[in-house]
Amino acid sequence: MSRADDQPVQPSRPSPSVRPVSPEGPAAPGRRLLLKGAAIAGALAAVPATASAASAASASAVPRKAAPYVNPLVRNRADPHIRRHTDGFYYFTATAPEYDRIILRRSRTLDGLATARESVIWRKHATGDMGAHIWAPEMHRVGGRWYIYFAAAPAERVWDIRIWVLENSHPDPFRGTWVERGQVKTAWETFSLDATTFTHRGTRYLAWAQYEPGMDNNTALWLSEMENAWTLKGPQIRLSTPEYDWECVGFKVNEGASVIARNGRLFMTYSASATDANYCMGLLTVDADADLMNPANWSKSPTPVFTSNDATGQYGPGHNCFTVDRDGRTDVLVYHARQYKEIDGDPLDDPNRHTRVQRFGWKADGTPDFGVPVADHAGRGRA
Repeated sequence: MSRADDQPVQPSRPSPSVRPVSPEGPAAPGRRLLLKGAAIAGALAAVPATASAASAASASAVPRKAAPYVNPLVRNRADPHIRRHTDGFYYFTATAPEYDRIILRRSRTLDGLATARESVIWRKHATGDMGAHIWAPEMHRVGGRWYIYFAAAPAERVWDIRIWVLENSHPDPFRGTWVERGQVKTAWETFSLDATTFTHRGTRYLAWAQYEPGMDNNTALWLSEMENAWTLKGPQIRLSTPEYDWECVGFKVNEGASVIARNGRLFMTYSASATDANYCMGLLTVDADADLMNPANWSKSPTPVFTSNDATGQYGPGHNCFTVDRDGRTDVLVYHARQYKEIDGDPLDDPNRHTRVQRFGWKADGTPDFGVPVADHAGRGRA
């Protein structure tokens, strides 16, 4: 997801007007005004020629491997997160277009998630914290308990979006009680969202997107070690800030990180630009033996690695995560995209970002090869 308006130059979501400026940073125009291209201080640049060229190139590309799954997998569910647990189930959660609840599904197969019963495991508060913009939930297993990381804002200040955590100690996440563990406190009280957690060599990390006071962007990507499942430990470092043209179309956004470890390296994908057809995926890479908390050890792809594709009719692919096929070896990319390019009004008011899945491979140099977003109804996966 992306957006904010009551704080300086923040990520991408709708706003009826320019909101009061936070004392933590310089004044910034409202997001909707930016979308309309208003000529005010801090407005972002128009679509650059280099980004257009990249889009045109991707449109002519042909997928190397057709996905065996039925797509879209789950309609009207954005920012999808799918994990295959040790119990053999695939667990699915995502953003509902009403932005008011957290949902959960499970199935023995990826295709089965399309028709699996959907349970509402938590609803927004009527007032106060966690009362608006319930975005981008992810469910993780940490220390024998289930945790859901999600973004939410107070009902009375709907753009004061922060990261929050739910906990369930029951082995079955559809049972037990989801307890609110509170907000993940970062270095600043600014727009923050899209938290994901992973472990590497015994250390647990949290990666997320946040606006840094004084920076000319909407959100950058951040990393910190964790004290426990809802508390950061020690310093937080900036891994990436929007700098290339393709990261700055409509909004200057880096968000929606996801991590996969292969071939002696860790790869962190992320999403960039506005949440329309310009939304795309970037890639950060670090050697598995390096200190992850040293930003100099991370390298960044100068070009996007997954973009809209006219040939397959898929637009704005992003906010991905990773899972595996039932064989436990074949890597699967999970993401959302729309089936059309033109959108009336704010893209975040358009509910038709659908969850999609496709297999992907690896290049000779050991980096991921995502291909292009596959066309609809590309076949049926394994039962």
